[in-house]
Amino acid sequence: MQSPRERSEVRPRAGWMVMGKRGRPSALEVCRVLAVFLSLFPSVSLQCKILKCNSEFWASTSNSAPDEEFCTALRAFNSCVRRTARTCRGDLAYHSAQHGIEDLMVQRNCSKEGPTSQPRARTPLAPPLPPLPPDSQERSDGPEVCHYERSLPRNTSPPNYTHCGFFGDPHLRTFGDEFQTCKVEGAWPLIHNKYLSVQVTNTPVVPGSMATATSKLTIIFKNFQECVDQKMYHAETDELPAAFADGSKNGGDRHGANTLRVVEKVPGQHVEIQARYIGATIVVRQVGRYLTFAARMPEEVVNSVEEGDNQDLYLCLHGCPANQRIDFRNFRARATEAQSAGRTRSGSGAHGFTYQSAKAKCKERLPVEDLYFQSCVFDLLSSGDINFTMAAYYAFEDVKMLHSNSNRYHIYEKDALPRSSAVQRSKDLLSLLLFNLFSLVMWIECCTVHL
Repeated sequence: MQSPRERSEVRPRAGWMVMGKRGRPSALEVCRVLAVFLSLFPSVSLQCKILKCNSEFWASTSNSAPDEEFCTALRAFNSCVRRTARTCRGDLAYHSAQHGIEDLMVQRNCSKEGPTSQPRARTPLAPPLPPLPPDSQERSDGPEVCHYERSLPRNTSPPNYTHCGFFGDPHLRTFGDEFQTCKVEGAWPLIHNKYLSVQVTNTPVVPGSMATATSKLTIIFKNFQECVDQKMYHAETDELPAAFADGSKNGGDRHGANTLRVVEKVPGQHVEIQARYIGATIVVRQVGRYLTFAARMPEEVVNSVEEGDNQDLYLCLHGCPANQRIDFRNFRARATEAQSAGRTRSGSGAHGFTYQSAKAKCKERLPVEDLYFQSCVFDLLSSGDINFTMAAYYAFEDVKMLHSNSNRYHIYEKDALPRSSAVQRSKDLLSLLLFNLFSLVMWIECCTVHL
């Protein structure tokens, strides 16, 4: 059995490389790389539907697809990409798709002229067997290496699980329990390690406003030993799939495939992805027009950084960059000042929330005035979108489900003080103490001289 140290040294076969020792890649390999590449560079425009073209094409093909069927699907893919030309002209993913299609046509000897068909869904998988008791279910899912806790050496202490959440306008709770409110418009990575990558795309809630929220989410689970194949999950506004991008609901054809699965809790609103081979659980929701994200992972997985990889920009690990953060206290002071002057904050939307009415609305779902409550108030004032009340509520519900320490469910403003500020405050207190001590010594010496 592998130790955690040995386990962390095993590099997953990421399957992202097209060229290498194996020689010329197959068309299927190129297709997989194209799917991953497109997911890593989501469109900056909500009108660009290149990812939808890609997922439809992937769902209409299989490993055993004959050339004629594959070419028909490829021509349909090409037509779909061409229809996006106007909205995706400046998009890197659009140009990558064009080149990918040309390569696939050459490899499969496909003619550009010929029949096309609308992408069809894969044949549904056979219905799952009735659930077994927990122990029996785990044994049936594959070898022990595919069950994180079972793979750890005996007599070792239980793993320490950590939580990261991203929701609302947007608000971030890091794996280190730091709570931040950020701007982060565009595409940003939340998690990136040896086992998986998560990226979000945030778009303005109100045109011209600094308020943004998550409209797209892409998760890539990398190949892992005999457990799972590489899988991609992609969600965006009004598209919260109950399956991976290839149409499957588990980790593929390997012996431990069932240790990775997608479970639909509420159609179109709530999906849970269980990755037991790395001890991880991910929750994705759509609340109103935007997505929320929550994850639970062992520290070992969180810190399994690729060699030479720079983690500074991965939000769940290090938080938002300083120039992307918004200070709750300054915002609240401005809102209170505006209210006292009898003015309503511009951009508060049709609801016209004041500071007091926003507090009253958030109290209905979040009775404790912690940072989840404060984030709810912030979102109502900055966007006027009442759905953000539920986004904060569900984010806190996910904390209660995923966080390993019940004493840390609530985070308060004093807990969110940036580390640099806390360090500076400690230095200031120390300097004041030393100054007072020095003054006392000088006073004693002065009195002694006069005596």
